[in-house]
Amino acid sequence: MEFAQDIKGFLTTRRAKIAPEQVGLISGPRRRVAGLRREEVATLAGVSSEYYIQIERGKVAGVSDEVLQAIANALRLTEEETTHLFDLARAATAKSGGRKTSRQSSRQQVPPTIGLILESMAGSPALVQNPQLDIVAANALGRALYAPVFERATDAPNLARFLFLDAHAEDTFPAWSKSADDAVALLHFAAARTPYASAITNLVGELATRSDEFRTRWAAHDVRAHRRGVKRFRHDVVGEVTLSYEALEIDGPGGLSLVAYAAEPGSADDEALRLLASWSSAPKSGSVSH
Repeated sequence: MEFAQDIKGFLTTRRAKIAPEQVGLISGPRRRVAGLRREEVATLAGVSSEYYIQIERGKVAGVSDEVLQAIANALRLTEEETTHLFDLARAATAKSGGRKTSRQSSRQQVPPTIGLILESMAGSPALVQNPQLDIVAANALGRALYAPVFERATDAPNLARFLFLDAHAEDTFPAWSKSADDAVALLHFAAARTPYASAITNLVGELATRSDEFRTRWAAHDVRAHRRGVKRFRHDVVGEVTLSYEALEIDGPGGLSLVAYAAEPGSADDEALRLLASWSSAPKSGSVSH
């Protein structure tokens, strides 16, 4: 990936989101740029305009953490956006011949204890995913909830590939646009965190080549980690169901996360989950286990 270009795109889109009035500046009638000018960001960060312009161009070799933090403060970056800026700077200044991260496999091994935890969560859909959004493990209810993703995958089921390349994605995820935004934001975060992970690089390249929707979202440079939230599903058996989720990082190599879903007890969504659990546990002739 071209991390200098990623820095430029990220900082440009961030300053475009800050209205001058938000930082105590007056927006004159002849203002031609959306958001802040480079010179204004430089002033707010306490650096020279020339220095900030070089940083925005991706020339970050030798730039101190203090300067990066000052720029993050000037642009009112969130904690995740600030982390992303630091990750991009580290990736851009890494030597081209430096140590590369091992290629992440879609067949990653899930720690045995995590596998036991997955299966013990019989009443909650749960899955394990890696940074490039492969589903590397799931319990029975998780496989049932994500049935179209599993059934239509030619290799390891991948959420981003399903969202942007499969015609059934909008049927499976009624709030498709939000799900798509979330997936791209996660991939942006992961790509800077593990700059030499070929699995992420290859996936981003594939999606950018094949999907206009992905390219548009990637160019927006939005980043979020999505540790909790709400997701809507549409399932052939139970119809629409809205579930809360929590994503927990699994300690160890590979950047795996355990994602668990739950419904409000006694709600219609809870009843739908119970029905889905009953359906998923019933014997099915000719079924194939994923």
